[in-house]
Amino acid sequence: IGSKEWLEHPGSVGRSRSGVLHVCDEDGKELPPGESGVIYFEQPVMSFSYHNAPQKTREAQHPEYPNWSALGDVGYLDDEGYLYLTDRKSFMIISGGVNIYPQEIENALVMHPSVIDVAVFGVPNDDFGEEVKAIIQLADEVEGNESTAEDLLEYSREHLANYMVPRSIEFIEEMPRLPTGKLYKRLLRDKYWGKHDSRIV
Repeated sequence: IGSKEWLEHPGSVGRSRSGVLHVCDEDGKELPPGESGVIYFEQPVMSFSYHNAPQKTREAQHPEYPNWSALGDVGYLDDEGYLYLTDRKSFMIISGGVNIYPQEIENALVMHPSVIDVAVFGVPNDDFGEEVKAIIQLADEVEGNESTAEDLLEYSREHLANYMVPRSIEFIEEMPRLPTGKLYKRLLRDKYWGKHDSRIV
């Protein structure tokens, strides 16, 4: 995407130069512009496959159209066909049948002046399957206590849809990140899942 296009479509990664983009829900139904879902790339023939992993290749294909392939990204298209990435499918939280994308919650929480870094993911919930959990690294001068947690939850209620508001918040001294700067979410999540099955790798 060029600078002029980016100014007209801030946050976009551009339009497809090869093939057709489709955004679909979990059942493979195509979604209208502005709605987030799994991104599929349509080619005239099936041209994408994982090396020595036929099952993984099948899982990446659209349930009806084998020449549509997904790489695990979640996002949406605008009315002009520009693509916006919002999350990774493996990070998606499914709570009570509702799909929740952590990136949107993280983007809201990190704007709070007390927050330095944040990670949001799903943890087991007996009634809903998963619930939203936020792990937060606070600014040095902020104390991680119950009052701070309630303040951040109230902030979440003001800036997020109700189903996105974390059910609980915990504080951490420093967020685990790889040398590249990428957040190591699995390290945070594992202690909450134990023997439960989780989709994050």
